[in-house]
Amino acid sequence: MKYDIIVIGGAFAGLSAAIYSSRQGMKTLVVTKDIGGQGLLTTDIQNYPGFESISGFDLASKFQAQAQMYGTEFSYDEIRTVTESDNQFILKGVEEQYECDALILAFGKTPRDLGSKGEEKYKGRGVSYCSICDGPLYKNKDVLVAGAGDHALQAALYLGTVASKVYVTQKANRISGSEDMIAEARSLENVKFLYESEVDEILGDKTVNAVSLKKKDGSVEQIPVKAVFVEMGYIAKTGMLKGFVEMNKENEVIIDMNGKTSREGVFAAGDVTNIPYKQAVISAGQGSVAALSAINYVHKKRGMGSVRSDWKFVDLNKKSKISL
Repeated sequence: MKYDIIVIGGAFAGLSAAIYSSRQGMKTLVVTKDIGGQGLLTTDIQNYPGFESISGFDLASKFQAQAQMYGTEFSYDEIRTVTESDNQFILKGVEEQYECDALILAFGKTPRDLGSKGEEKYKGRGVSYCSICDGPLYKNKDVLVAGAGDHALQAALYLGTVASKVYVTQKANRISGSEDMIAEARSLENVKFLYESEVDEILGDKTVNAVSLKKKDGSVEQIPVKAVFVEMGYIAKTGMLKGFVEMNKENEVIIDMNGKTSREGVFAAGDVTNIPYKQAVISAGQGSVAALSAINYVHKKRGMGSVRSDWKFVDLNKKSKISL
């Protein structure tokens, strides 16, 4: 599928970039594993202008709704390779292959894979990396959280309000995480911790229906569940960009003040870049800068004039929508 601009990443930087790109008439696609990224771990953001208090999930959802309102398309996929051919960028994901004139890297830090057998097979079919996003799909069903620390505990606490039973694997013989969250999780009758256990294989037919757990003593136990929520934290997954764009020793993408990378036509924003102060509002601002630069790059390729700002009035279904 061919697009004017593709944004890799569905958190604040990527969604902000998509809003600006779509508003300027660019055929825009966001490719992401989830919506909100690390922001989903924040239940109470108190320093985002315009909101005294808002959860990362709610803020990201508002960003996504606005992007979709202007025509942004979404693909829940994971990009594996990025190449350039004939002045076009070719992106190969797990599900599809994509092509674009300009590329915006805004994937920040991505969910860490579990690494168990069956994980790839059942991604999107019972294997999830976002408990808040997908939890409601498994209301009154048995689910399992695979992870450690506060990531896993936060998922367990939320899923405990919707699922019938929540299993949480722990490699050690104790629960890791903050004491207050541990106490709260232990207080829930439908949350059960499985000590000295890890997921060996995710099983199912068309969708997940069980997990095979490997115990520390070598024994194996199979538990019927309808979903596996992977909560292993987040990492900067920039390996696919090695040799494609310049990165620093922390594997962050190096950009200039306009969001440009070392490769013409490729821009970046947010936590994946070398810009300090990893904050939601900063990522959103960087996303808009990267988008304007990408738009101008596409315009230049097509012999069109440049865009200096976005004061454009867009009448959507005859409803007045004006950006500030």
